[in-house]
Amino acid sequence: MSTVQTTISGPVATITMMRADKRNALNEEMVSELSAAFANVESNSSVKVVVLRGDGKAFCAGADLEYLQTISQNSAEENLEDSTRLMLLMKGISECSKPVIAMVQGPAIAGGCGLATVCDIVVASRQHAVFGYSEVKIGFIPAIVMVYLLRKIGDTQSRKLILTAKNIDATEAQRIGLITDVVEHDQLESYTNAMANDIAQNSSTSIALSKRMLNALHGMSVDSGLQYAAAMNALVRQTQDCKDGIQNFLSKK
Repeated sequence: MSTVQTTISGPVATITMMRADKRNALNEEMVSELSAAFANVESNSSVKVVVLRGDGKAFCAGADLEYLQTISQNSAEENLEDSTRLMLLMKGISECSKPVIAMVQGPAIAGGCGLATVCDIVVASRQHAVFGYSEVKIGFIPAIVMVYLLRKIGDTQSRKLILTAKNIDATEAQRIGLITDVVEHDQLESYTNAMANDIAQNSSTSIALSKRMLNALHGMSVDSGLQYAAAMNALVRQTQDCKDGIQNFLSKK
């Protein structure tokens, strides 16, 4: 039975983790199927926005216990191959040319918190969403997502989250910049769907180029960033979306 389900409604693709009985915990199969699902929506020109969610009461509770048992017995080479697969999943979500919205209805812990972190927008239930990096409690580290977490919330808050391994609620997660939106639990799905459909009205080309810039600008000097920005500014002016958009704007005026 598949651990991931993809449904498409108009311009919005919803990728759902389907291991509710395991609180959508990650295992090798789910990592592979999530990667495949994101690759599929990336190549689907009818999809403008992606929503990532979990079935049941949890978003994703981190690594499956059986999966942890397996990796503890792997060779160094096997563990490098396995961690590379997880890295490629995180990278694929972050670099997806379509906006990715995480809809977090419950706990997003360890690897589950990592999945939410690499999404562009995170909408969470005020009453039930919980976020945390618990890895150091079991002698592990949130190594891959740390690359993204530092860029997202900065050094100070990243250190506190990772070193204390304490969970935080949605309100605190929004305060430190880990997530973007907090809504009442009974409004979570309608709010997320409305946001996804609203974003889908924007230019897909402009969004893809904007995401590329947002990912690339980290680490650039001001001068390098400005040179890159000028080149991207010139590039987008040549796209059909930009030409049509300017023409439509001028016509309305």
